[in-house]
Amino acid sequence: MSVLPLVFTSGWASGINAYAVVLLLGVFGATGLSDDVPETLQRPEVLIAAGVLFLCEAVADKIPYVDSAWDSVHTVVRPAAGAWIGAVLAGQSGSLSDVTAGLLGGSTALASHAVKAGTRMAVNSSPEPFSNVIVSLAEDLGVAGIVTFAMFHPGAAAAIAGALLLAGLTVLVFLVSRIRRFLRRRAQRREERRLARLPWPPPPG
Repeated sequence: MSVLPLVFTSGWASGINAYAVVLLLGVFGATGLSDDVPETLQRPEVLIAAGVLFLCEAVADKIPYVDSAWDSVHTVVRPAAGAWIGAVLAGQSGSLSDVTAGLLGGSTALASHAVKAGTRMAVNSSPEPFSNVIVSLAEDLGVAGIVTFAMFHPGAAAAIAGALLLAGLTVLVFLVSRIRRFLRRRAQRREERRLARLPWPPPPG
């Protein structure tokens, strides 16, 4: 069976939470629930690193504005992780070239990361903090559910991931005004912090 649907789904999920994808795939392989997971993802050091980073993201992702800073740092990390996971999955399967799988996984991860980061900017334009927690939990549960489903029904999971990606991109278009509001507020806070560091009153002359 072609590994293409699993590469696409793992790429979509990596754009939201790459560490969760690595951790889930590694656990599925290490426990023998799936024979499609490469040995690279099952190595103890990989699982430990993914687990620690997943816990860090689980905390950072639920704090207003910290989540957007975390997203900014991961603009490169998530697409790179999606490309890497796609390449190793293709290497295990042999039904798809590593380069093609890497490009597919990386580009899909970049698209879903854009949806996640943009949505978080829109959420952060709201003054209350609870929406961040709700959105973060929904993302974590969605990634866990889709990746788990993909291990047993890759085609159906890829269709769901594709539909969610299209829906997310569509919603993102309608959130542009809220994202701009978030960016203006962030720029204003930076300016306020800069002014607060200036000596006052200003030195004479």
